[in-house]
Amino acid sequence: MKCPFCRLDNDRVIDSRASQDGSAIRRRRECLSCGRRYTTYERPEESTIKVVKKDGSRAPFSREKIRRGLERACWKRPISSRQIDTTVAAIENDVYAKFDTEVESKELGVLVMEHLQHLDEVAFVRFASVYRQFNDVQDFFEELRPMLAKRPPISPR
Repeated sequence: MKCPFCRLDNDRVIDSRASQDGSAIRRRRECLSCGRRYTTYERPEESTIKVVKKDGSRAPFSREKIRRGLERACWKRPISSRQIDTTVAAIENDVYAKFDTEVESKELGVLVMEHLQHLDEVAFVRFASVYRQFNDVQDFFEELRPMLAKRPPISPR
């Protein structure tokens, strides 16, 4: 591992433990050349899952694309980076648990929406409006109908 500060490959591991979401190993390192400390995360290399797009093309599954989509949906919402990281890890774990080699983009979108619905309803609707390509207010209403049916009625004041 090269030091991010002096770029030399001369370090030692000070501490090693599982990350909070359990998907990686967090290592605290100290560069023996410059003496600075830094953290690295190691993930086990998994067999790459391909995402089958609408046009039939295939692309490798990317947790970064999932993260960017969640960040856009959660923009200006009271959701922390840690919550987004946890949600990305949960989605990634579900993908690797449910699919062997390929996942259709449609199924991946549904999986993301399931997790978003539990995280934040507004972020869910934002993501759904782009993912399902809403054309008018009626599309929003149809998406919200099941969520509104689950809520208790609002009492008049």
